[in-house]
This record gives sequence, structure tokens and C-alpha cells, in this order.
Amino acid sequence: MPDTEKISLILKELYPDALCSLDYGEDPWRLLIAARLSAQCTDERVNIVTVPLFEKYPGPYEMAGADITELENIIRPCGLFHTKADSCRSMSRIICEKYGGRVPDTMDELLALPGVGRKIANLVLGDVYGKPGIVADTHCIRINGRLGYYPEDMKDPYKAEMILDAVIPKEEQAAYCHRMVMFGREWCMARNPACPNCPVRDLCRHYKENYRNGRNCERHKNTNT
Repeated sequence: MPDTEKISLILKELYPDALCSLDYGEDPWRLLIAARLSAQCTDERVNIVTVPLFEKYPGPYEMAGADITELENIIRPCGLFHTKADSCRSMSRIICEKYGGRVPDTMDELLALPGVGRKIANLVLGDVYGKPGIVADTHCIRINGRLGYYPEDMKDPYKAEMILDAVIPKEEQAAYCHRMVMFGREWCMARNPACPNCPVRDLCRHYKENYRNGRNCERHKNTNT
């Protein structure tokens, strides 16, 4: 098992702020919508799209009454716009009708919203309500597999979440996951990870197996992102 404390300390030094990469202006509903749009889409593109989106629909009540075609046209650049538009409008209606416009603060209630899975729920719980939760996105799953918390070829988000939840201190989980995103973009990319110069290489199983034994990471050049 990796040295979690040492890894966390290095990540804190690299990324002291540990901020969410989605722009949501500290608004829980906006974070929920932005996270839904980020499925199979980059956060950078989501942040561009949400500017006109939140100008048109500044809150859940406005989106709850949105014309579906107009909503689809705005979020089209994020892909899967039919499904995303429907779930964004539907979850907004539920938030208005059932919760008086307030985003719920429990896992079960969040999971009951259309289009919301554990990844989004944990993001909202951690960033908005300060509750523990592992956001098992692609960066988190990939990097922690390479570090050695579980087999590197394991891709199951729920299993990754449960394993990491048991070893990452509860109060550190939200920040740890944000740092994983930043670390994954700068160092531990899906293809061509910067292993030789990586600041956590001495704590990483992937580095030890692929470099210390005289091998390298050429095989990652042919993997998918």
C-alpha cells in the first residue's frame, strides 16, 4: 500500500489551493449543472458553455421552465446534449418542487436526481457541504491505480471509491481528489506520463515497476485517454 501521508504532503506542496476546476461561483446548483455537463467533456469547455448558460438560466427556477430546444442549443458543444438538457431541466424541477430551490445534502437524495451518479454527488457533498467523499473520475482512478492502491487495470469507479475512502482521511478527501485532477493534467497523463521527473515517483508502484527495473512507459503512447 502506498504511503498516503507522504503522497498527500507532496500534492499539498504542488497544489496548495486544491480548487475545483469547474467555475460555479460557489453556487451549489451551478456546480451540479456544470458537473453534469462535464460527462465525456473537458472542464475547460464546460466553463465556456456555462457562461451563456447561466446568463440565460441563472438558477434552478429559470432552468426548470426552460424550453428544451433552447437549452439543448446552448449546451450542444458539451456533447450528449439531448440527454444532458433533459436531466439538467428535470433535476432543476425536482430541486424547486421538492427542496425549495436548495440542492440536497445527502448521497441518497442527490442520487435520486436525474443524471446524478456517485461522482457528481461526492463532488457536491465535498465542495458545497464539506462532507467526505471520493470523486472517482478518470484522473483519480488512473493515478491511484498507478500509485498502487489497487490493480492498475482496474477501472471500476465504485471499487476505487471504496478503497480510497478507507485510506484517505475524511477531512482530506475533497482536496485530495481536486489535486488528483491537477496532478493528472500536469504529470500523470493517460498517455506519456512524466514518470522520470515525477515528484511522487519514489512512492509510485508504476514508476518502480517500469523504470527501476529497466523498463519505460512507451506502452502508454498507444493507450486511449
